[in-house]
Amino acid sequence: MNQERRDRLRDAAMAVLAEAGGRGLTHRAVDTAAAVPPGTTKNYFPSRDALLRGVAEHCLERYRSRAAALAGAAPPVDRAGLARFLAALLGDVAGPGRARVLAYLELQVEAARRPWLAALLDPIGAADFAAHGHLLAAAGLPGGPERARALTLALHGSIPHLLAGAPDTLAAAGLDDLEGFARGLLDSICPDEQETP
Repeated sequence: MNQERRDRLRDAAMAVLAEAGGRGLTHRAVDTAAAVPPGTTKNYFPSRDALLRGVAEHCLERYRSRAAALAGAAPPVDRAGLARFLAALLGDVAGPGRARVLAYLELQVEAARRPWLAALLDPIGAADFAAHGHLLAAAGLPGGPERARALTLALHGSIPHLLAGAPDTLAAAGLDDLEGFARGLLDSICPDEQETP
């Protein structure tokens, strides 16, 4: 089977998921998005579950590639640097990475009813907890599983609001100033020792 065409179809399926949601993910829609002859997607992914599996595997590959690139870069070495780094990650969600993240969230919804899909996506979510723990340690902030969990869940919780982009909600959550949001989050999770009673 042609791997280049398979990857093109998986890219197109991610775009369809981001634009039309889970209900819009059909073989025909992917054929159209990939600009291939009708029936091509069905030849590569015979069922909807096979198509979902292909997209989930593609998401996992992209996540690992992105994580490797981040791991290869110098980590933030202090609180201010980590706040800027986290703000940039959140900015990517609302900007260049928006379609990728939307597709991933659509897959998560599908995974709520498909345990095999949840198992495929599990490494993505699980890896974030460890990654954020390493970032806290690299920045010289108190770490540990509890703080890594709090940071990860707060960041994950912000994602739907960033994707929706509703201005009043963004302002209420402090997400209209991403660096300020990240600073406040770090201050809450890892307060300065001088401020600790």
